[in-house]
Amino acid sequence: MRQSLGVSERRACRTLGQHRSTQRKVPQSRADEKRLTDDIIELADQYGRYGYRMVTGLLDNAGWHVNHKRVERIWRCEGLKVPQKQRKKARLWLNDGSCVRLRPERPNHVWSYDFVQDRTADGRVHRTLNNETLSAIGPRTMVE
Repeated sequence: MRQSLGVSERRACRTLGQHRSTQRKVPQSRADEKRLTDDIIELADQYGRYGYRMVTGLLDNAGWHVNHKRVERIWRCEGLKVPQKQRKKARLWLNDGSCVRLRPERPNHVWSYDFVQDRTADGRVHRTLNNETLSAIGPRTMVE
């Protein structure tokens, strides 16, 4: 960039917001960096829920004596991430897509709750918690 614009190193570094010493030092990589990166990626694939700290421990057990900061740097450079943990929920469906719900077998066996919210004339909120009992023949209906 300096040669194409014809500016000094000092001015170019000031414009880019970099320190001048970063332009003079030639980056050097270690001889075992590629093998270590491959091992980190392999462990990340094998243990999907492990982060870089656990992978550092596994590397230590495998004979690599590396600093956790080096593993973290490689981890970030490779774009590795730990997936978000899924909450365990009681599902209403089975694997075939069918829905399984608790059916009432007798009166007062299954209840449903519902929050109802409304506003009064002066703007205040009025909330009620309504419940309904489902009987074995179905929900209660009003008879006219």
